[in-house]
Amino acid sequence: MTTVSRGDTPESEPATEPGYGARAGLGNGPYTDASTGAGSEPGTGPSRAGPGSAPGGGPGIGPETGPPTRPDAAQSAAAAAGWLGALGLVGLLTLGLLGLSLLSLGFGAAPLTWAEVLAGLLGVGPEEHRLIVQQIRLPRVLLAWLLGAALGMSGAALQGLLRNPLAEPGLLGISASAGLGAVLALYFGLTAVSLWALPATAMAGALLATLLLYALTRGGASNLTLILAGVALSSLAGALTSLALNLAPSPASVQDIVLWLLGSIADRSLADVRLVLPFVAAGLALLLAAAPALTLLTLGEAEATSLGVHLPRLRGLVIAGSALSVGACVSVTGTIGFVGLVVPHLLRGLVGHRPGRLLLPSALGGALLVLAADLAIRLLDTPQPLMLGVVTALVGAPFFLALVLRSRRALA
Repeated sequence: MTTVSRGDTPESEPATEPGYGARAGLGNGPYTDASTGAGSEPGTGPSRAGPGSAPGGGPGIGPETGPPTRPDAAQSAAAAAGWLGALGLVGLLTLGLLGLSLLSLGFGAAPLTWAEVLAGLLGVGPEEHRLIVQQIRLPRVLLAWLLGAALGMSGAALQGLLRNPLAEPGLLGISASAGLGAVLALYFGLTAVSLWALPATAMAGALLATLLLYALTRGGASNLTLILAGVALSSLAGALTSLALNLAPSPASVQDIVLWLLGSIADRSLADVRLVLPFVAAGLALLLAAAPALTLLTLGEAEATSLGVHLPRLRGLVIAGSALSVGACVSVTGTIGFVGLVVPHLLRGLVGHRPGRLLLPSALGGALLVLAADLAIRLLDTPQPLMLGVVTALVGAPFFLALVLRSRRALA
């Protein structure tokens, strides 16, 4: 039998080496060896025969080279179950969105069956049905998809970045700045010069807000600084919008500004869809690229940085993605609030409270919520058509208040 000195055994090393238990996958408690059933502390072999020696005298494997597989297998199984749950949720939301879209395409002053809707989408059947489906109802449905996806995913990303359950796209002043740009176009009558003036100025407002926030991010600003800067931008944009309303040259201008600020996806065309689609797609791609880092950020900024997360880059991705997608939608639909607040909260528990897994379900859930709200507007019989922004605010404001009250009870 080979004689091993005491200094060569694992007992001579500190049992509490920093990070050791994490590398071995053991945790803080004793680990039971699978072959012998003997309990041993991390860093201590099951016998005194040698470093990590196996029963029977053969060479064993110590914790550094052969960590126990039970905890890793449990973690892998939990991660796989979480991803399967997220994929199942995505599938259900997709089916619900497709079904509601067909219902929205068929509902209206001229009701259409699902067969007539599909025929209109394929360009066959009566010309009247094709015009109703393709020129009137389809742009409304597609804008609901784009708007809901932009607001939902941006809200989930911002809540993950700022680790604030009350964060949403309006928090950083992006929506308010885009709205101010559109109001200026209406105030100065630029829409009479070109139909593209309103969306162009709205996106310019969102771009200016984004550049300011990104400048703060590059300087190493904290999340609190970003929140305060967003509140300041929102307040300034709101004040300038009120000033434009106060100094409007005619009552007709005031009415145009107010109706646009209320938000709607009615009376839009496929040209509006083509305008916002590339910006929304680019913004959503940036947000999805930030998903892995957002999940690591739940461990804390210091721990995430030690794991390779570059915080300024992460903030830049989330801010730029939110500005591109939300700013483009606001330029066409007006200001729509609370979607980015409500949807992530409804779905977060279904994905295991993982910010990275929450992004895609939030996009689909946002589209579903906007489409459902628009369909409700068309179902309600009111003297004047309700605006989409009014309905989402009526749903979102009580939800926001309930979140605040729940947060206070949790702190108490």
